[in-house]
This record gives sequence, structure tokens and C-alpha cells, in this order.
Amino acid sequence: MKTNTVKSLSAALLLGVSTIAGLTGCAGDRYKQSTGEYIDDKATSSRVKDALSNDAEYKYHDVQVTTFKGTVQLSGFVEHKSQKERAGMLAKNTAGAREVVNNITVKD
Repeated sequence: MKTNTVKSLSAALLLGVSTIAGLTGCAGDRYKQSTGEYIDDKATSSRVKDALSNDAEYKYHDVQVTTFKGTVQLSGFVEHKSQKERAGMLAKNTAGAREVVNNITVKD
């Protein structure tokens, strides 16, 4: 009888620990994204890349886009200051972009 009780308590404890680990495994903090944030950020980066590649005025071949918790970071190189400013504006006007950090370097 004691063996069944010990097995039952062990199983319940293991189930409780597994549940807690599973629930906290998806949570983010200020340095890590939650699963939902990761998915949202990937979608935001994709939308910003689309906006840059579909721009009729300029082409942004050397610009990289990274998003973390809604903050879009632009990096890379452009030929003119107006390209840098336009890229920042396009990113800022993209759905999901809460903030834009424009680290694009102008070549001239």
C-alpha cells in the first residue's frame, strides 16, 4: 500500500513540475522573446523587408532588418542620406513596428 502511495505522489509531483516548466518555458523577459513575440517579430521583419524591396524610389540591397520585441533595427549601407531617411520612414509606417532604430550607414 505504501508503494502505491509513493508512486502516486511521485507521479503527481512529476506532473506538477512538468506543467510549471511547460508554462514558463514560453514566457519571455527583457532579454528573451516569448514564442508569440518571436512569431510577431518575424512577421514584422518580413513586412519591413517587403516595404523596402517594393519601394519605387530606392532599392535597399545592402540593408538588413532585425526585429526584437517590436523594435525594428535597420543596418547596412545606402548611397544617400535620403535613402536612409526613407528606409526609416517605411519601417516606422509598417504594421507591428513600435520603434525603429536606424543604424544604416551612408556611403558618401
